[in-house]
Amino acid sequence: MAAAGAMHIRSAADWHACFGIGSGGRGWLGPRIMSTSLSPLLAPMLSSAAMRAICDDVACLQHMLDFEAALARAEVAAGVIPASAAGPIAAACRATSFDLGALAEAATRSGNLAIPLVKALTAEVAKADPEAAGYVHWGATSQDVIDTATMLTMRAGLDALLADIDRAIAGFAKLAAQHRNTAVVARTWLQHALPMPFGLKLAEYAAALQRSRTRLRRLRSDALALQFGGAAGTLAALGDQGLRVAESLAEELKLPLPEAPWHTHRDRIAEAASVLAIVAGTCGKIARDIQLMMQTDVAEAFEPSGEGRGGSSTMPHKRNPVAAATALAAATMAPNLAATIFAAQVGDHERSAGPWHAEWPTLPGLLLVTSGALAAVVDLAEGLEVDAARMRANLDATGGLIMAEAVTMALAGKIGKSAAHHLVEAASKQAVAGNQSLRDVLAGDPRVSAHLDAATIAGLFEPMAYQGVSQALIDRLLASLDNQHDTGESRCP
Repeated sequence: MAAAGAMHIRSAADWHACFGIGSGGRGWLGPRIMSTSLSPLLAPMLSSAAMRAICDDVACLQHMLDFEAALARAEVAAGVIPASAAGPIAAACRATSFDLGALAEAATRSGNLAIPLVKALTAEVAKADPEAAGYVHWGATSQDVIDTATMLTMRAGLDALLADIDRAIAGFAKLAAQHRNTAVVARTWLQHALPMPFGLKLAEYAAALQRSRTRLRRLRSDALALQFGGAAGTLAALGDQGLRVAESLAEELKLPLPEAPWHTHRDRIAEAASVLAIVAGTCGKIARDIQLMMQTDVAEAFEPSGEGRGGSSTMPHKRNPVAAATALAAATMAPNLAATIFAAQVGDHERSAGPWHAEWPTLPGLLLVTSGALAAVVDLAEGLEVDAARMRANLDATGGLIMAEAVTMALAGKIGKSAAHHLVEAASKQAVAGNQSLRDVLAGDPRVSAHLDAATIAGLFEPMAYQGVSQALIDRLLASLDNQHDTGESRCP
């Protein structure tokens, strides 16, 4: 069991309780500004409140200390150190007892943060029990501390992302059901293409996020692992008790025990980076669509409105897509952060100098911007305002040209596809040149009226009559969301 008073924080919810913060939105977290790899001024715009708490410097330091306290307990259980040592060590493992600035300065001379932290922790333990101080960090190495702390941070970060992605999926699924019969312009190469149900677009958003939810759950299940190998990955300092201590340590921290230490095999971290970048990219795609739909000339869907939201410093009429901008910023940053993690896989021999260091600010930064993208998309999913009348008006904006394929396919069965294509193409050009509707041009063409009567032509210009299997696709996409509980493992640590 943990020593009384020790801080063991394994999830976003634990941080909410510890710091007295809420879990929603991207707001500030109280009187103390979170210290993360993002600028304190910009972090609230680009990350969620929950993720800033998780990636806060104090939080990361606490995870390192959690490793040291758990190590002492594991070594007592294995009979490696005296039973009397674990209590004083665990009692000293409180991040608030240490000077972060001094540790940061000392790390510039030692090459990593764990070395000065172990020195400071040893001194702190010695104040209460000099004998116990001699057993701090027994048989471990700096990378064991830092990598395991990274795993603890990632576990809490994944839980925070899963909580938000659940909300986003539910929001878009609800909207998809509401708008499955709302016709909207389908756009290809940013041009009007065909009509489609807006519900299909929304269901696609939900399903894409569902696939990322599956990846996040799989990552939480498969990629988290204890790091514990000692100086060169052999646990030699612990003699024949190394695996026994490792097993107990993994149980203490509720982390899976890998087959062996992975000091210079960084595929787990790289896999996490790829999944996070995919989540951010999916959020960016959704945000791009909504940003374009908010254009004054389109005006089909809008972010939620609110006092002071989306305004301009000089133009009183503006309603800017601020949530979409956050998601798009994150989607722009995430691939480059992931690329750094990928490059850091190329380490040397059993312990690497340099590539490993590059992960330290990069992975938290990637967690942060991914959380910002997802929080923005939650905002969109739960508050999107849809103008169905404007969607219909935009369908009619080209005078029926958007139904050209529908007419072509109807004629193709009578005169062949190639002849039908050329006939409707010529009619479309005539309609544009003469500022006429395509329907009127076709109705007046005897080559068309010879095969299609007026009522048939009129029916071909009803947008929702030409939606193919869209309704079945919506059903299939929404059904895929019902399998959300069939993949991954419990989020309980």
